[in-house]
Amino acid sequence: MTGSRLAVSIPPTRKAPNVAETVFDEVGGQEFFERLAHAFYVHIREDEVLAPMYPADDFAGAERRLALFLTQYWGGPTTYSQERGHPRLRMRHMPFKVNPDARDRWKRCMAAALDEVAPSPAARTMLWDYFDRAAQAMVNTFEE
Repeated sequence: MTGSRLAVSIPPTRKAPNVAETVFDEVGGQEFFERLAHAFYVHIREDEVLAPMYPADDFAGAERRLALFLTQYWGGPTTYSQERGHPRLRMRHMPFKVNPDARDRWKRCMAAALDEVAPSPAARTMLWDYFDRAAQAMVNTFEE
């Protein structure tokens, strides 16, 4: 084919049928985040450093708020903001001593919860990347 050109036409990329648009869709919606929050708080209740940061009589409320926040963050309904306003995570965590030890304990609890609810590897990677960054952002002291 000397001197001639081969014309190749590549059609625009189209979304395959049933491809999830958000992590919320990928993991199965709000029910997934409810299970994740529940598994997470089971581990929080067992942690001697983290458990006292939560009102003993309102673990169910904390669990619900986390599920609503994660649902909204990952592309689901905005119920969290409708009920509580802007998330303001740093502000909401400022009253608590969040040092590197507390951060690492929080991350262990979340990792265990993720193991239990078993999202797909791709979803887990995205979720963990967020949780890792968010946990670091909540550190507000380096005091023991």
